[in-house]
Amino acid sequence: MQAICRTGLIGAIGIIVLCLMLTSCGKTKGPPQGGTPEVAVVVMKTERFPIITENPGRTSACLIAEVRPQVSGIIQKRLFVEGSDVNAGDILYQIDPATYEAAYAAAGAALARAEANVVSVRNRAERYKELVTVNAVSRQERDDVVAALKQAEAEVEANKATTEAARINLAYTSVKSPISGRIGKSNVTVGALVTANQPSALAVVQQLDPIYVDATKSSVNLLQLKGHIAAGTIKGTGPGQAKAKLMLEDGKPYPLEGTLKFSDITVDPSTGSYILRTVFPNPKHILLPGMYVRALIQEGVVEQAILVPQQGVSRDPKGNPFVLIVDAEDKVQQRAITVARAVGDRWNVPSGLAPGDRVIVEGMQKVRPGVSVKVVPFEPGQKTGPVAGKSDQLPAKMN
Repeated sequence: MQAICRTGLIGAIGIIVLCLMLTSCGKTKGPPQGGTPEVAVVVMKTERFPIITENPGRTSACLIAEVRPQVSGIIQKRLFVEGSDVNAGDILYQIDPATYEAAYAAAGAALARAEANVVSVRNRAERYKELVTVNAVSRQERDDVVAALKQAEAEVEANKATTEAARINLAYTSVKSPISGRIGKSNVTVGALVTANQPSALAVVQQLDPIYVDATKSSVNLLQLKGHIAAGTIKGTGPGQAKAKLMLEDGKPYPLEGTLKFSDITVDPSTGSYILRTVFPNPKHILLPGMYVRALIQEGVVEQAILVPQQGVSRDPKGNPFVLIVDAEDKVQQRAITVARAVGDRWNVPSGLAPGDRVIVEGMQKVRPGVSVKVVPFEPGQKTGPVAGKSDQLPAKMN
């Protein structure tokens, strides 16, 4: 009897446990508990930002002078330190002047002799002028004396020119720097024989401040830019107004800003690119000719652009960009957009959005089109990780 009671008690307990399990399972399948999902949005507005392109380029000296001798002779002295700065007019080399000094002295003596002869002939011509009036000498003799005077004066002028040429050649024995800049290595040593206007330079002087940066740019990009300017979506900048910055070979920005000087009028047929020349101040000679750099050139300005935080832009399976916006009834809508270029941590959106649209930046994973949401303003400071979507700042910096 006791066994039967114990068995009944165990069965009753089992039924109670089974009922509790079924009740628990039924509760897990019920409707979820929670309110309206919350999303953070950025309100779109138009902004002004510059169109900045990054182009590879190389530096080149603003002025280059190859120093060559203009007279022949033996190098007596080298009067500069290789790699130093020189000024225009500084003597770089001294050529043996002995033969040129002698030639200058001889030319001076010939000039003095010609000038002395002019005095004698002029006095005789003055006397013949008076004598011909009283028929003391013939008119032919008078004409001969006048002709002799003109010949003597011409010889004086010729000797002056010869003397000046000798003086110039003597001055050329001091080989001077034609420009101010930094001089490189010397290609000759003391004792070397040089000839006038020889093909090889004695040294090269380059002006490094300011310095040119010749950047290459695709002609396709030029056509696109001109099309946008013609359509009015981009406002162009003139050569004197366009600004530029540099990124050096080590990835660091160059501290000084340059300006666009001109764009070449010829496209290289082998590469399909043309040259953009910019000018940069280089007072500390950080930039040297031939360095590889990346030029960031401002080519235009978009006056009324809509910039969307990149974290708010998604793509469909076909790769087309879209955003989720919140309409006037606080419901989510999907909006297809087009993106033109990255501006810092935002996308420039030429079409698909208008000022006043509320784009969802955070909470997109919790919603879908047609769902009602609770809207809160996007506050980047509260999010750990990459920050995007500051609608009140313009991150389109050139460095």
